[in-house]
Amino acid sequence: LACPAQLGFQDAASPVMEELLHFHDHALMIVFLISALVLYIILNMITARVTDMYILDSQEVEIIWTVLPALVLVLIALPSLRILYLMDEINDPHLTIKALGHQWYWTYEYTDYEELEFDSYMVHTEDLLPGHFRLLETDYRMVVPVESPIRMLISAEDVLHSWAVPSLGVKMDAVPGRLNQATFIASRIGVFYGQCSEICGANHSFMPIVVEATPLNNFEDWTALMLSNE
Repeated sequence: LACPAQLGFQDAASPVMEELLHFHDHALMIVFLISALVLYIILNMITARVTDMYILDSQEVEIIWTVLPALVLVLIALPSLRILYLMDEINDPHLTIKALGHQWYWTYEYTDYEELEFDSYMVHTEDLLPGHFRLLETDYRMVVPVESPIRMLISAEDVLHSWAVPSLGVKMDAVPGRLNQATFIASRIGVFYGQCSEICGANHSFMPIVVEATPLNNFEDWTALMLSNE
């Protein structure tokens, strides 16, 4: 999670999120340069009272302010398309998990295991343990192995939901009757929090998402424990 005084994004926990952060900084710098240039021209016209027709009505200037924005759009579009391709590409996932949105909780089905399925509800404030986050902790976390490609199949049972975990760079709508797909790789061990990002009803704010990335041997122990409790 971000610290209380932090103004930027959460720390990246997946390669895609790292790329998104770099692209954000790249686009923000372009926006800053454009804003600075426009502000400089406006201030120059106000203070110097520029009325030179060569500046205000010039074919050369019109060519520049037509070609330059086109080049800027290319500089933004190329890395954007690259990241879109990386986000949609799924090569040989190690694990497939189906997330179903309900009013107002999530159900997770580990499709590689026959009977590994559970509901994930928010832990109420009075039941929180020390170190847990209010409105973000769940009774059952979605556990995944670290550094493994994970394929998420996302849908909903009732209304529109959205499965979103900012640190992992994942945000996908859960649409009733439709199966959407997303992928991520947790690049480090940790617990990553998210929330439903679609206004889905009265308890929209109370269906959090908790993804715990753990080493493979710990993940196997967890799956064995969950299957034994079924």
